[in-house]
Formats: sequence, C-alpha cells, structure tokens
Amino acid sequence: MKQMYTSFAEAVKEIQDGATIMVGGFGLCGIPENLILALVDTGVKDLTVISNNCGVDDWGLGLLLKNKQIKKMIGSYVGENKEFERQVLSGEIEVELVPQGTLAEKIRAGGAGIPAFYTPAGVGTPVAEGKELRVFNGKEYLLEEAYTADFSLVRAWKADKMGNLIYNKTARNFNPMIAAAGKVTIAEVEELYEIGDLNPDHIHTPSIYVQGLIIGQQDKRIERLTVKN
Repeated sequence: MKQMYTSFAEAVKEIQDGATIMVGGFGLCGIPENLILALVDTGVKDLTVISNNCGVDDWGLGLLLKNKQIKKMIGSYVGENKEFERQVLSGEIEVELVPQGTLAEKIRAGGAGIPAFYTPAGVGTPVAEGKELRVFNGKEYLLEEAYTADFSLVRAWKADKMGNLIYNKTARNFNPMIAAAGKVTIAEVEELYEIGDLNPDHIHTPSIYVQGLIIGQQDKRIERLTVKN
C-alpha cells in the first residue's frame, strides 16, 4: 500500500525552496488543484515548474505565480494568464517555452529513462539556439534533453490503495507522463478503491510510479465558458 496523506498540507510538506516540480493538467482540465492550493499556503519559493501552461490569474498554477513563488516556468504557452504575461514582459520570471509535442516527449523520455532525443520541431527557429543539430535522411533534427522533476503532482479520477491510477477522459492529458517523470509522485484522487477492485486493463499509471495518495473534492473550474445563443 502507498502512503495515504491525511491533509494536503502534509502531502506537500517535503517540497522545499528551489525544488523542480511537474504539475499535471491542460489549462484547468485535470489539474491537482488542492495540492496546488496547499503549496501556495506553504510559501515555498524559487520553484521551477514544468507544466503545459501556468493556469489562469486566479486559479491553479496562477496562484503560485501571483504569489511570486515560481522562479522559472517551463511550458508550451502563456495561456489565459495576464499576470504570467506581465511577469514575462517585465523580466520577473524566467520562462522556457517549448513546442507542445516536444514538451510532452521531453517529459515522457524523462520518465522512460531516455536522456535525449532528436526532433524536427523547432529547427530554424529560436527554439534551436544552442542545441545540437544533425541530419537524418536529408532532414535536420535538433537534440532535445529529457525532463525530470523532484516532485510530480498529478490528478486522477480513480486509484486503488496500491497507487494504480485511472484518469477521466480529457483530464488524462499530461498526467500519465508527468506521473512517471517525478522522483516523488503525489496523486490527488477523487475515488479510492481496495486493491483488486480496478480492472487492470483500465489502468493508465501503474503503482510503481506513485509514492503517495490523497483524496480530495475539486471545484473543477472551466477555463473559458462558451454557450450557444
């Protein structure tokens, strides 16, 4: 059985100043929102955060950003976050923007123990600056190094007490690869089951990648609500 935390504060207490963390989700879909809130409350600072984007101004990773707890953000786009835009333009935060597919593969490679790989994405752009270029079959590729993290924070729909995880539909997004790429992975889950209750064929993240679990209710906010007239 994996460690079951009794509070979100307990779950994140080992994350110290200067840590590198990966956070699952895409926009506000599938984010470990309660773990993020607990991290805000700790006041931990100088974090390097690897995630697809940095939440919105008043929710998700946007709260860490607003609180000036993030030193460097590695992601694929600025998104709907005006404070992120402001900090980038003012030089208050270091940012590394990565093509989204490359970001996903850098995380996946890190979890798989692959140190680097070649990709054509970014060749001939600022993304390629300072990186090794090679030609394969007459086409240029650049070398991208994998990402790993001290801690990975993910959100799952179902888990068993061994730490096997199932994600719900599009909330799966970056979560499985991020779960595999952290030295310590903490999963915020909606439903917890006994060992053997989950169908093995439905598991997205095997328990070997998960060190701790906590059950939490979520707001599940919508990033941008559109309705039909």
